[in-house]
Amino acid sequence: MTQKLALFDLDHTLIPMDSDYEWNSFTSTLGWHDPVEFNRRNDAFYEQYKAGTLDIFEYVHFATEALRMQGALKSEAAHAKFMQTVVQKAIQPQARALVQQHQAAGDAVVIVTATNEFVTRPIANAFGVPELIAIELARDPSNGWFSGKIAGTPSFREGKVKRVEAWLAARGLGWEQVESTFYSDSMNDLPLLEKVTHPVATNPEDRLRAIALARGWRILELF
Repeated sequence: MTQKLALFDLDHTLIPMDSDYEWNSFTSTLGWHDPVEFNRRNDAFYEQYKAGTLDIFEYVHFATEALRMQGALKSEAAHAKFMQTVVQKAIQPQARALVQQHQAAGDAVVIVTATNEFVTRPIANAFGVPELIAIELARDPSNGWFSGKIAGTPSFREGKVKRVEAWLAARGLGWEQVESTFYSDSMNDLPLLEKVTHPVATNPEDRLRAIALARGWRILELF
């Protein structure tokens, strides 16, 4: 039997926000950086992401600077508060239901996100999804904490296809052996949407909506 695979982007797909952007904004309220300058740069990177021009390596170095300065204990405690005060309130019943529908059908469910693993692992756990493909953060061998660099292939744009292929290969599978569905809102995810059996433009941005309409892809307004 063909294995069914349900892939989900996270930000603006399963949750109605950008988790990385909101985490950065949250840490600004904690006084971890100068809010004016940090928010200016954060906003600029977010616009680059939406425009498809983001340098993911430059962004991850910027986005993890506060983590590197604060250390593991303070960062993990802050993220727990972020989950409680921001993320849990943003997770909507229809998003949980969609994930659970695929799980109940016996599909392999994977969240595939361009946001880093520190921010997204607890969010994936909140959805009851153990399989997470996120940007992996390299660690500094001198202290075991994040170095500001990316480990391996970033799960961003074409990198999402490579990371899913590696995930499949580790299980002895290839694209031809799975019936795959991918839910995403973003033009940045076009490479993976074009690769899967069933692309689903979910809460799509205008450019992706136009492509979905032209190609006859399913459009899902989850929010």
